[in-house]
Amino acid sequence: MPSADLLIPFFLASAVFACVPGPGMLYAAAQTLASGRKVGWWSVLGFHIAGLGHIAAAAFGVSTLLAVVPPLFTVMKLVGAGYLVWLGIRYLGGAPLLVLGPSKPSAPTARKALRDSIIVEAMNPKSALFYLAFLPQFTDASADLPVWTQIVVLGMIVNAMFSVTDAILIETLHAVAARLSASQRFVLALQRLGGGVLVALGANLALARNQ
Repeated sequence: MPSADLLIPFFLASAVFACVPGPGMLYAAAQTLASGRKVGWWSVLGFHIAGLGHIAAAAFGVSTLLAVVPPLFTVMKLVGAGYLVWLGIRYLGGAPLLVLGPSKPSAPTARKALRDSIIVEAMNPKSALFYLAFLPQFTDASADLPVWTQIVVLGMIVNAMFSVTDAILIETLHAVAARLSASQRFVLALQRLGGGVLVALGANLALARNQ
């Protein structure tokens, strides 16, 4: 593994990235507000799974394709953005979906939350490029482990830190919303807020400049 000179700044930088709200954290928050705690947890799991895919791509160089082929970057960006906007519009136009307390989402709802979050994160090229640009900075070519193995290990650590902060956010939102869930108007407002966040995220992704 890399030396302490590399691992210490790695953990500090990872902590900053994990705590600063990003698309993944906001998406999990939107899903929690719109559909409840369980769906939020399934969304975090989906992002974690997709993150492992990005790590593997970064480790084996597949993500490089996104950096050198702008049309592919643009296509993936627009597809992911469109999917986010579509999910947000469904929340904005649908009936109240938030159920907090003893009720549990049905199995299809949980599976759908998992599927949607995997698709959203997998179709986000900036996430792939983040892992590709960030992780290699903390590898050591002279270490016993090959560089690709170091990238996998470091990536799993970053991914776990992201998941922990997302989980803390979900529990915080649930604790706050559960106290006010008796108001149907409030429940509907939460769902509309969640849908609006999803639409905003999708629009931001679609309009972001290709860097």
